[in-house]
Amino acid sequence: MRVFTRRVSLKFGLLAVLAAMGTLIPSVDSWAQAWPSAKPIRLVIPFPPGGATDIISRQVAQRLSVALGQQVVVDNKPGAGGAIGSDMAAKAPADGYTLLMATSSTHSIGPLLNPKTPYDAVKDFAPIVHVASAPSVLVVGQSFPATSARELVDLLKRNPGKYNYGSSGIGTYPHLSAEMFKWRAGGVFAVHIPYRGTGLVITDLVSGQISFLMDSIVSAQTHIRSGKVRPLAVTGTKRSPTLPNVPTFAEVGVPGMELVGNWFGLFAPAGAPAEVVARLNREVNAMLKSPEFLEGLDKVGAEPAGGSPEEFARTYQQEAQAWRGLIQRAGIKAE
Repeated sequence: MRVFTRRVSLKFGLLAVLAAMGTLIPSVDSWAQAWPSAKPIRLVIPFPPGGATDIISRQVAQRLSVALGQQVVVDNKPGAGGAIGSDMAAKAPADGYTLLMATSSTHSIGPLLNPKTPYDAVKDFAPIVHVASAPSVLVVGQSFPATSARELVDLLKRNPGKYNYGSSGIGTYPHLSAEMFKWRAGGVFAVHIPYRGTGLVITDLVSGQISFLMDSIVSAQTHIRSGKVRPLAVTGTKRSPTLPNVPTFAEVGVPGMELVGNWFGLFAPAGAPAEVVARLNREVNAMLKSPEFLEGLDKVGAEPAGGSPEEFARTYQQEAQAWRGLIQRAGIKAE
């Protein structure tokens, strides 16, 4: 009887200890509710300030800070066509405190172009939400002799190799969209000059050292309004509401540019808590219904997207397959 009583006492004593521990160890639900109270969230932007990704990211960071009740700090980490910042985010702790605003350059094109990309665009990231998309615009400096896309094409055809174009790096979206333009314009030849960001190309474009640039309409807006650059044509099936006087490529006789456009999307490192991914997805989708946020996107020529993480994953994986043919045809390789 004493042995039985001792065992019962030990059993209930152990249960009491476990119950007490349960009050000290937070459940997954309570941890998710506590996030992000521990520290500020870092939003990595793999491109320099002033570009399309930076402009959209800062709007998102500002609104997420309010929605989450925690500061979202923007951290620009440019280089290698977006690979440096993306790799940094991929290798960060998967605790919900490091996010990445990625683009077609970092997740659809770059990994195809460079087999040595230090991260796996699918396995190393948890997709959160497709934030926005934006068409591209062909721009030249105000002093450049071509005043229309047709004149630029004729100039390039008459002078193969004489003119050049800039981009934010080999394999980035501005690079590939310019290659698409050259192909669709009849196989014209212009020399590619890679930079660390499209914002850096503008100075040389204005001074005449760079002939043209295929920029996101988001980052080009400021320079177009200031008169530094002249827009010649936009991608897409219709004219952009923010540049209603600029024709589409199809209108100027360059077909096949209708589907060319860049996406911007939010990721976390792979293994991020599902509760955090779901919370961020809800907050950004709610943001995309805000008239003020939509107005901000519209001003820079971007279009809202939204949707589930699964839908976003399909979007960028399918786009990668679409670009594979151009990369192989043009023989583009990382340097």
